[in-house]
Amino acid sequence: MAALSDLRVLDLTQVLAGPYCTMLLADLGADVVKVERPGGDLIRSNPPFVRPSEEPESDGSSPSEQPYGGYFQSVNRGKRSIELDLGSDEGRADFLSLVEAADVVVENYRAGTMERFDLGYETLREHNPQLVYSAIRGFGDPRTGETHRQGQPSFDLVAQALGGVMEITGEEDGPPTKVGPGIGDLFTATLNAVGILAAVHHRDRTGEGQFVDTGMYDSIVSLCERTVYQYSYTGDPPTRQGNSHPTLFPYDSFETADGHVVIAAFGDNHWEALCRAMDRPDLAADYPDAASRRRNREPLGDEIADWTASRTSDEVVDALVGEVPCERVQSVEDVFADSHIRDREMLVEVDQPGTDERVTIAGQPIKMTATPSQPGRRAPLLDEHHESVFSDWVAQPSGRRTDTARDATDAADD
Repeated sequence: MAALSDLRVLDLTQVLAGPYCTMLLADLGADVVKVERPGGDLIRSNPPFVRPSEEPESDGSSPSEQPYGGYFQSVNRGKRSIELDLGSDEGRADFLSLVEAADVVVENYRAGTMERFDLGYETLREHNPQLVYSAIRGFGDPRTGETHRQGQPSFDLVAQALGGVMEITGEEDGPPTKVGPGIGDLFTATLNAVGILAAVHHRDRTGEGQFVDTGMYDSIVSLCERTVYQYSYTGDPPTRQGNSHPTLFPYDSFETADGHVVIAAFGDNHWEALCRAMDRPDLAADYPDAASRRRNREPLGDEIADWTASRTSDEVVDALVGEVPCERVQSVEDVFADSHIRDREMLVEVDQPGTDERVTIAGQPIKMTATPSQPGRRAPLLDEHHESVFSDWVAQPSGRRTDTARDATDAADD
């Protein structure tokens, strides 16, 4: 049995932050029902597609015609889909019938949106007092701390800009730069999943549901914890300095004859090993401690750069690996070819509806020995599970099974 196999999650989220959060729960075994508005998640039609020339232009009346790109596939795997119009009386009634059987509701609308449907936390709590209601918003929810920004739209780029990531990312003489992956979404989503599981744990002990709120701006400030204490301690606001580190040296990327490597040799033992590999025992003797190396980071960085520039990336890594934290800077093509990633099941193949092909998505890094994660189930077609969800949930309304029921299910699984 999967770790969260007795957890029922209603997922009203779309695009990235919310879907990534509920994907984590689905990978760990939760029954995640994606409640999609008429027409489905906005990101369903986002490329890439298996065949770029075949981008759907129809109404999606058949599986092969439905918009179903890689973006949607990646973060909605393992879920079931139903299509509901929450603005209609029938859609609202159907949704409330599912709420009564749910453990968790997750949404990532702007603050106040669910209230306009008369489906806010307070309303849902009346139907299910044990419900954990979780919200992911750009600027948090007034219930946990009201601010003037709430109600404004936000995306990853906005969160990275406001939270300080862009100010400390990029070359020293270059412009502020966002981090490649959508960390404003992904880190917020991960924290939200932790919050949900903490609230479920509290509910299992006390019978009390609650409201869980994770804001993107808040999450990025948390992610940039280093900048907060640095400014507090020194009064100097950190800014961009490329791939180097403000308090550790050497901890940087270096160009090689055929690419780049990263070297993190700030410990005395690592520094000594690096100097041996460079055949420079004088540097180890002249700069024996971290403070002296930090004071002379520019000339010492030049020495290391000169050494790596005359060697290939593999030659540098071969000279250091095992003694000094060091590796090549890899492309995604290199990642696909790395046996470590295959051995760790971090590349997962799933079916692609409408084709006989299988596509690859990122695996689940949370590894558990007794209850392995299950990221190998494809994302759903729009409204694919309407009948089965209402049959399962409304006919069997309690997702919170008693210990006796759980024991019986475990025995059946055995």
